[in-house]
Amino acid sequence: MIIGLTGGIGSGKSAAAEIFIELGIDVIDADFEARNALKRGSNGYNLFIKQFGSKFLDSSKNIDRQLLRKEIFSNELNKEILEQIIHPIVQSEILDFVSNKKSPYCIVMVPLLFETNSYDSYDRILLIDCDIETQIIRSCNRDKQTPNEIKKIITKQASREQRLSIADDVILNTSSLTSLRNEILKIHNKYLEIVKND
Repeated sequence: MIIGLTGGIGSGKSAAAEIFIELGIDVIDADFEARNALKRGSNGYNLFIKQFGSKFLDSSKNIDRQLLRKEIFSNELNKEILEQIIHPIVQSEILDFVSNKKSPYCIVMVPLLFETNSYDSYDRILLIDCDIETQIIRSCNRDKQTPNEIKKIITKQASREQRLSIADDVILNTSSLTSLRNEILKIHNKYLEIVKND
């Protein structure tokens, strides 16, 4: 069974993923794979240079992600071109991960699950949910960005309602890590039960 784990910026997806890992569940992070896809010297990196030239490279010839992020948020065409480079690489890594999983079920962490319209690829969707105010506070503390910068990112992502519309399971993550851990334990047992009865 493949679970798509999703949630907006600052919702606590990474914290949730860590808890699943502690429970012995195989987890892959699509965002991490997307960053890796552009690692210097990789196939994705070479395709990127071919398409965009060297204007997004820093002095060490690595892709300057902050510069790229600004460009992508303001240029829809370049965003599409970048996605055409990254998505097939990430897809291939995920397929590889799923076919080699060792745990009873596995988790694919995909922040933009609704946006990429890929929710049909999963047996269940688990949403880590919280209100926008909490998203802003957490993201500002973590990413050292201003509330306005975080709000901009939030408006580019699917709305809370859209994410809720595709979710099979929802964990409201507005309090402590202990509370999140307890909720995940319940969901984990539910998934083990589903796998057992399949």
